[in-house]
Amino acid sequence: MEKIDTPLTKDKVRTFKAGDELLLSGTIYTARDQAHKRLVDAIIKKNKLPFDLRGQIIYYCGPTKTPKGKSIGSCGPTTSSRMDSFTPTLLKAGLKGMIGKGRRSKEVVSAIKKYKAVDFLTYAGCGALLSQKVKKVTPIAFKDLGPEAIYKLEVKDFPVIVAVDKNGRDIYDKTRWQVSG
Repeated sequence: MEKIDTPLTKDKVRTFKAGDELLLSGTIYTARDQAHKRLVDAIIKKNKLPFDLRGQIIYYCGPTKTPKGKSIGSCGPTTSSRMDSFTPTLLKAGLKGMIGKGRRSKEVVSAIKKYKAVDFLTYAGCGALLSQKVKKVTPIAFKDLGPEAIYKLEVKDFPVIVAVDKNGRDIYDKTRWQVSG
């Protein structure tokens, strides 16, 4: 697996291909449905965002309560399509990557292609294992949302798979696996 440091740059994203397995190290941010709604509302109202989206990755995750002696509780991925209505606006504002599980809508795939971004998958059902890759957690915004607040995570060798690359190639697109005859 290739090791990648965050934040993402155009040059890094350019090299990713659907199906690539990567290990991310650096900063990623958590956000789920309500946090996404608040971010998009702030963009629409031209309000300051709680963090600069440019080059960043949002992990669709709501971590569980942190056990004593750990940096974070279980932190598995949420279904990506739940954020589809918000994603094009965030990509336009500079977001470069998302981490979740499951396929994305045609509109999101088009936006990923338009803004030269990337959609990652990580392993569902492995929240406890993934939590071991999180070295530090800092609450950033919307603390009233509890586990669905935005948290800044410092990660080391966080495993992801490129689900949709900058060219719109999608590992869920079954037509790419069909052989014409």
